[in-house]
Amino acid sequence: MRLKLLSPGEMNEAQKQTYDEAVAGKRGSAPAPMMAWLNSPEMARHATRLGEMLRFNTIFPPKLSEIAILVTARHFTAHYEWFAHKRLALKGGLDPKIIDDIRDRRTPEFDDPKARMIYDVAKSLHEGHGLSQPLYDEAVARLGERGVVEIIGLCGYYTMVSMTLNTFEFGLPDGEVSELA
Repeated sequence: MRLKLLSPGEMNEAQKQTYDEAVAGKRGSAPAPMMAWLNSPEMARHATRLGEMLRFNTIFPPKLSEIAILVTARHFTAHYEWFAHKRLALKGGLDPKIIDDIRDRRTPEFDDPKARMIYDVAKSLHEGHGLSQPLYDEAVARLGERGVVEIIGLCGYYTMVSMTLNTFEFGLPDGEVSELA
């Protein structure tokens, strides 16, 4: 870990307010990257609010939104992010084979056309830096404009999360070994 993470007793007033708001939210705890972001309390506050919205209040159930998050974690080889969201994807009902395929950089087979579209959009955003017109048209038809906006939000937010976790070298919990190479 490149950064000393503050305990609540070491935080200044602005940091403590942001920390307390996160703990009182739907997560019930402070997300790991927020502990680094607390060096900029206002950024931490807004980023954590956005993360809570994207995690709990998109039009997609976790089984679908976690696809975009896992594609992002894999794209950045974000070990901590992968560890955390693989568990959430499994809990949300995502097929373990799909998770393994994303981990191994294989294109998964999907029974759900929405799941396939989320995967295709996330991959295109990361690898192609946008969407071709045909993919955009198909994504809007299948996911709606709000859905496309929220997938972009998920990929963008979790890009920031992945960059934070990687830059500050967040480790996995004791005894855990990364699945990503």
